[in-house]
Amino acid sequence: MLTERQLLILQTIIDDFIESAQPVGSRVISKKENITFSAATIRNVMADLEDMELLEKTHSSSGRVPSEKGYRYYVDHVIGPSIHFQEVDVIKHMIQDGFFEFEQIVQMSAQVLSDLTNYTSIILGPEVNETKLKQIQLVPLSVQTAVAILVTNTGHVEHRSFTIPEGVSTADLEKMVNILNERLYEVPIVQLSNRLNTEIHLLMKKYIRNSEQLFDYLKVVLSHDDSVKLYIGGKSNMLIQPEFQNVDKVHSFYSMLENEEAIANLLKNKHNGLNVSIGNENKVEAIKNFSLITANYQLGNKQGGTIGLIGPTRMEYKKVITLLNALSSEMTDALYIWYKNNQ
Repeated sequence: MLTERQLLILQTIIDDFIESAQPVGSRVISKKENITFSAATIRNVMADLEDMELLEKTHSSSGRVPSEKGYRYYVDHVIGPSIHFQEVDVIKHMIQDGFFEFEQIVQMSAQVLSDLTNYTSIILGPEVNETKLKQIQLVPLSVQTAVAILVTNTGHVEHRSFTIPEGVSTADLEKMVNILNERLYEVPIVQLSNRLNTEIHLLMKKYIRNSEQLFDYLKVVLSHDDSVKLYIGGKSNMLIQPEFQNVDKVHSFYSMLENEEAIANLLKNKHNGLNVSIGNENKVEAIKNFSLITANYQLGNKQGGTIGLIGPTRMEYKKVITLLNALSSEMTDALYIWYKNNQ
C-alpha cells in the first residue's frame, strides 16, 4: 500500500493528467492548494512512484504520466464512494419522460451517455434466445404486397414486406394471422422455424387455400438471424480526444465498430456488476489503447443486457463509474415498468 503522501501525489497527477492530457511536473503539483510539500520532496515521491511502475516518464518532458498500473491502482484504491453528479438527474429525467418502447429507451440511453462523456457508448440488448414473439400484424399495401409487423416481448418491432400469392384472399390472410398469433404467442424467436414447419404448416393446409405458396413466403418473413441488438452512441467521439487525433491510431477501433459480432463479444462475457478494463487488460487488440467500463441492466426478471463505455485510458473514471451505475439503475427501473405494462 502507498503512504498518504504517495497516494496524494499519485491522485493529483492522475486527476491533472485526465483534465489536461499533458505530462505533470513537480512544479505543477507544488502549486496545488492541497499540496504543502517542497518541490524536492515531490520529485522524490514521483521517482518512487515511477519505480513502483505507477507513473511513467515521457521522452518529451520531465513530467510524468500515469501508467496502466497507476490507473488500476487509482480505480481500485483512490476513487471513493460515488458522489452525485448533476448529469445523473439528466439521465433520470430523460429516461422517465415520454418513452414508449424498449428500443427507444435503449437508443436514448446510449446517446445520452455518449453526449455526457464525449466517449463511445455501446449498449447490448437482451440475448436473442431469450426473446419471444408477442404479436404479428399484417398490413396489405396493395393486391400483391403486404407488410408483416413482428413485435417481441422486449418491444423490438420489425417490418418485413412480402408478396401475396395469387388466389390468396384477405380472409385467408386473416386466418393465417389468427393461427400465428394463437400458436406462436410467447414462443422464443429461435424456435419459430421448428414450430412453422410442424404445427403451423399443418394448420395452414387444413384451413387456408393455396397454403403452400403462402407458407413459403411466411418462412422468409418469420426467419430470424442471430445478429445481436446493438445501440452505439458517439462513434466519432474518440477523435475529440487529444491522444487519438491521428486517425491511424484509431483505425482498428473504427474497423471494429463496423463488426457487430466483435463489439458484442466485448460486452457479452462481462461479470455482473461494474467492470473496468484498462489498456492491455482488454483482450481485444483493437482496444488495447483504451479503457472499457461496463455495467449490467435488467429487463423484467430474467433478461438483461450490458452497457459499455469506451474511452482513452485517460478517462474520467470517477464520473464515468457514477454515470454508468446511475444509468444501469435507471434503465432497470424504467424497463421494469415497461415490461410489466407489456405482459
